[in-house]
Amino acid sequence: MYHMSNKSKKLSTDAYKGVRDFFPKEMAIEKKIFDIWRTTVETYGYEEYSASVLEPSELYRAKSGEEIVNEQTYTFTDRGDREVTLRPEMTPTLARMVAAKKRELVFPLRWYSIPNLFRYEQPQRGRVREHWQLNVDIFGVESTNAEIETINIACDIMRAYGLKDTDFEVRLNNRKIMDYITRDIYSLNEQSAHKLSKLIDKKDKIKTEAFKIGANEILGNNAQSFLTLLNSKNFEDFVSNLPQTKEETSSGSYDLHTGLAEIRAVIDGLEKLGITNIRFDQTLMRGFDYYTGIVFEIFDLNPINHRAVFGGGRYDDLLSLFGNEKVSAVGFGTGDVIARDLMETYNSLPVSNPSADIAIIVIGEQNTPYALELAKSLRSKKIRVVIDLSKKKISDQIKNADKKSIPRIICIGDEEVKTGKLRVKNMTTGEEIISSEDTISL
Repeated sequence: MYHMSNKSKKLSTDAYKGVRDFFPKEMAIEKKIFDIWRTTVETYGYEEYSASVLEPSELYRAKSGEEIVNEQTYTFTDRGDREVTLRPEMTPTLARMVAAKKRELVFPLRWYSIPNLFRYEQPQRGRVREHWQLNVDIFGVESTNAEIETINIACDIMRAYGLKDTDFEVRLNNRKIMDYITRDIYSLNEQSAHKLSKLIDKKDKIKTEAFKIGANEILGNNAQSFLTLLNSKNFEDFVSNLPQTKEETSSGSYDLHTGLAEIRAVIDGLEKLGITNIRFDQTLMRGFDYYTGIVFEIFDLNPINHRAVFGGGRYDDLLSLFGNEKVSAVGFGTGDVIARDLMETYNSLPVSNPSADIAIIVIGEQNTPYALELAKSLRSKKIRVVIDLSKKKISDQIKNADKKSIPRIICIGDEEVKTGKLRVKNMTTGEEIISSEDTISL
């Protein structure tokens, strides 16, 4: 019930902390970003899907763990006493959908979505509590061709933002390599291996001495050889520093370790496509809790942003959460906030697009019916038309059209209605062309 006392309380015009309002100017930029995403991924044959923003909380507990759900999501109990969460990511939903229809779907499966996502975290540059994200995933391809394709898509999107290849780089690592190092070479148990991966993830955020102390606590006498590995300058240097890099095959011969061979295959495949801005990064640890193979980031090199723009990798185990057998999967995500930051940094934000191609200025209320009929006729030709229904003075109507950057106007008065001769004025040049309703074009 509405109480009288509420009338005196004024509501704030501020948006909820960490979310954004999209006024028409901002929405035009958002639409441009979405257009880049859709146009690019659809040239590779990807199909768009969607789902509800609400999911059972257990979906994220199973995939991400209790801590993420309890501290970083918007989770609540609904009126049916069910615990639900505003989705913080799309991958669990995607896995649920694929698992539900697995027998009906045609693989390889190429899907994409642009969902609205929610995370309860501290807002900062490039990070808010609610954003839109492009998710691109391919299911059913076991070879590294899946990684090569998805990374190629990400690079095409970066170029569509206005960046050159020299402005960004592709950073690669492999979960299999880290497993090989921690389990086979250093014989760490699962808990110690997890601690080491977390330490590596913080390498650039803590002092060198603190990192060495942490490595010593976990690895003891092996800490120095590990630091040598981690400080390798490139892929070849890393391979030469690795104590054991070969695996015995069934025939008794030895091949390069699987994880390293996959990195080499991805680098070679991308280079054949003309993508040479690639760097093997043994410190790249994103999502190691559920990625099963190659992981990658597309990293902007401009110091204004200097951060990952895309992140993704291979996650072959995710469908097993639903009791299904494993299905090979590779995917990435990228957000609208960093997309806008990039386009602003590289001066590629779209120029404001006027809301209409022609503004009809009505002189006298009696001429409004004719103006409405004219507008309908022009719209049938795919011409965008706005009618000024304000009853303001002619000069004020023209000024309003000019403020909105509408390129052409037509004034409709008694004479125009009587003769059907219409003056189409170009607001930039001042040129006027006399036309009939049937001959007006852009």
